[in-house]
Amino acid sequence: MDGSVSTVYLVDDDKGVRTSLTRLLSTAGHVVRSYASAGDFLGHHDPAVHGCAVIDLSLPDMDGLDVQQSLLSGRINRPVIFVTGFGDIPTSVRAMKAGAVDFLTKPVDASALLAAVAQALDRDLRSRREGELRHSVEARLASLTPREGEVLAHVTAGRLNKQIAAELGTVEKTVKVHRARMMRKMGVRTVADLVRVVASIGSSGPLMAWPGIGPKVNHADMPV
Repeated sequence: MDGSVSTVYLVDDDKGVRTSLTRLLSTAGHVVRSYASAGDFLGHHDPAVHGCAVIDLSLPDMDGLDVQQSLLSGRINRPVIFVTGFGDIPTSVRAMKAGAVDFLTKPVDASALLAAVAQALDRDLRSRREGELRHSVEARLASLTPREGEVLAHVTAGRLNKQIAAELGTVEKTVKVHRARMMRKMGVRTVADLVRVVASIGSSGPLMAWPGIGPKVNHADMPV
């Protein structure tokens, strides 16, 4: 993913604020899309775009925290920075607990805003890269046959080929064949690499198709 182009969604009903912050953010090299209302922003917001949102806490049609919740409810993990002219501690605590990057009071300090935006964009980029990795791993897992999936579960549990063969009621030679195919499909060469790939997406998705997947493994005792 190209992280060089970033978009800042600016949501504020004050035209003067939108103009000044757009100028500041544009000068810093960001693409700025500004909106005067929450509805306008939510109607045009593109979740696929790398960026963050700078949202006024008090909008004419919706509370800023409700805008944040609306994004989260839609499974949109967009980093949000709140700006407000009358913020209080309880509100800022609520915002931060909901995942806001920062909570700034007006008039907004330029350095503070740019620093918050940089942090938000970094968070968004990391989140997107993790998502891409998850999708890639899930696709590889989905390509496994049921038997290859069972072998994967046993391998990540630290079992040797002989143990896996006994568990599956087959011979060691057959296990080696399934294991080689599984490792090739997963794009790894060692058990340690396989464990890292599987651990990167936790115990969800295709992993749940095979019993025994995701057990605690003693990496120090694991063969490679």
